[in-house]
Formats: sequence, structure tokens, C-alpha cells
Amino acid sequence: MKKRSSPMVRTLQYLALTGYLVFLGFPLLWMFSTAFKSSGELVQLHPSLWPSHPTLHNFVTAFTSQGLAHSAWNSLQVSVASAVLTVAVSLPAAYALARFRTRLGTVAIGWVLLSQLFPFILLVIPVFLILKRLALVNTLPGLILVYVVWSLPFALWMLQGFVRSIPRDLEEAASMDGATRFQTLRRVVVPLLAPGIVATTLFAFVSAWNEFFFALVLLQDPEKATVSVTLARFVGIQGVVRLGPLAAGAFLATLPSLIVFGILQRKLTSGLMAGAVKG
Repeated sequence: MKKRSSPMVRTLQYLALTGYLVFLGFPLLWMFSTAFKSSGELVQLHPSLWPSHPTLHNFVTAFTSQGLAHSAWNSLQVSVASAVLTVAVSLPAAYALARFRTRLGTVAIGWVLLSQLFPFILLVIPVFLILKRLALVNTLPGLILVYVVWSLPFALWMLQGFVRSIPRDLEEAASMDGATRFQTLRRVVVPLLAPGIVATTLFAFVSAWNEFFFALVLLQDPEKATVSVTLARFVGIQGVVRLGPLAAGAFLATLPSLIVFGILQRKLTSGLMAGAVKG
């Protein structure tokens, strides 16, 4: 029987958790407060946390001056497409790597981990030249292709770990009942992989939504800019930051990720429960 921790230990654990939540939540709270402050409050020597005279002027400026809504729509298209394609490609590949142990599979896993060490700056010129040959520079499909390729290694490594946690006995029982390999994958493996699929989808979506460097280099047309590139335009040429509109735009840019996480979080929890019961 597992020994329960003492009240002092539990109190320290709760205090540490509370401090961690405050550490994570304070920047979001500060950004939310700044988005509603007037320009006069933003230049005060000792600004207060809460705005004394809340205003929506910063949100109006963020939408009208830089086209934030259109950029957010571009980012949403790119992020959703990248997440769906990443999961669609990495799921069968992860199953093959986890279930068919070969020397090639071991080399593939090593390359997957090694590829995460390359910095963006070393890859941007080859990527640009390849997309130029394919006539995909300054296009959203080209950016989606880059994001899928960039997210695949980590998604593949993460999903194959989930596949290995599923007992082989379940697949053997399905094959004895006459199910093909594809039917076993679709009816047995995929439902048990719900937590891994949700986690991979979140990773691919958030990575594409927050990415800045490739979007800045590959998209020259302002009409095709993503939200991260548009937010960078709130900083002037001489480094003057329009703090109010920037905070309003940044706050709005965080909402899709929070909404997607809120929607998929229930699927993640239910998938864990289903996996515990079925396994």
C-alpha cells in the first residue's frame, strides 16, 4: 500500500504548484492588462497592473492598421493544414517503426533525433531554393510543406513511443479474428493512440501558429503574412514599439492556441481513460 505524504509535504507541493502557475500566468495577465490601457497610462513612470480607464482603442488599432484579422486567418489555415498532414503522415510511419524492428528503423530514429539539432538559420537557404524550384515561394502551401517537414521528426518520435506502449496481444487477437493490418490499425491501434494523436496535433498546431522565421523569409506578400510576422510590424524601424496595439494583438494571437487546447484537452483525458480500460 502506497504511503501517503505528510501534510507538510503536501502543503509545500501545493505552494510550489501555485508559484509555478503564477509564474506562467503573470505574463498573460500583464499582456491582457496592457491591451486595455490608454497611451497615457502606458508611458507612466510607475504604471499600475490594472488599467484605470479601460479602452478598446488598442484592439481597433491592431485590427485596422496592420490587418491582424486577415493574418490570423492565414495562420489558422496554415496551422490546421500542417497539424492534419503531420498526423496523417507520422501515424502510419510511427506504427511501422515501432512494430517492425529493423536496422533501418534504428537508423531512422537516430536521424529523427539528430535532425532536431539543426538550427533554422542553416536550413533557410536550402529550403528557399527548393521551394523556388517548385514555384512555392510566397505561397501558403509552400509554408505548410515546410512546417510539415519540420514537425515530422518530433511527431514521429513521439507517436512511435505511444505505439510501443500498446500491447501486441491486442493486435494479435484482432488478426486471429480475421482483421487485416489496416483494419487493426484503424479499429484497435488508433483509438488507443488518442492521447498521442491529440498531443501530436497540439504540438504541430502550436509550432506552426507561433513560427516566425520561415514565414518571414518565404512570404514576401503582406497579404499572405502570418500573425507572428504581422505582430513584428508593431515595432517601428527605429525600434519604437507601439506597446498597446502590440499587447492587444499578442493577446488575440494567443486565443486560438488556448481554444484548440481547451477543445482537445477533453479528448486527451478521455483517450487516457479509454486506453487504461482497453489496455
